[in-house]
Amino acid sequence: MVWLEPLEQLLEEIVLVTTFCLEAISVLCVLVGLFKSAHLAASLSRHHRGQEFPFNQVRLRFGLWLALALEFQLGADILSTTVTPTTQDLLKLALIAVIRTFLNYFLGREMATEMALERERQALSQPSGRGEGG
Repeated sequence: MVWLEPLEQLLEEIVLVTTFCLEAISVLCVLVGLFKSAHLAASLSRHHRGQEFPFNQVRLRFGLWLALALEFQLGADILSTTVTPTTQDLLKLALIAVIRTFLNYFLGREMATEMALERERQALSQPSGRGEGG
């Protein structure tokens, strides 16, 4: 099937460009997360002088961006193995997918726990005078 060769080459080019784009978006997610987390840390350090620094808020912000970056990386890895994959490529993809899935899962669990603790801390630190004045 000679007529399929140009289509296969086109598909390989599309996959290559799309994989590059997904990997670039992943890098951008990490960079944006870094800058947004640094900005949040700077802002919080100004507002919490003399108090305990709310480190978990910064970690959660950065963790969300890392989770998003992992999703784009996984998509890039999946695409890169769609065109003429070898057994080694498929095993590598499976291993990467398992590692990233576990990372994403545990990162999500930790972020949910930290968010719940942060909400609890905020609720405890606010005055309990909700029923007053009205």
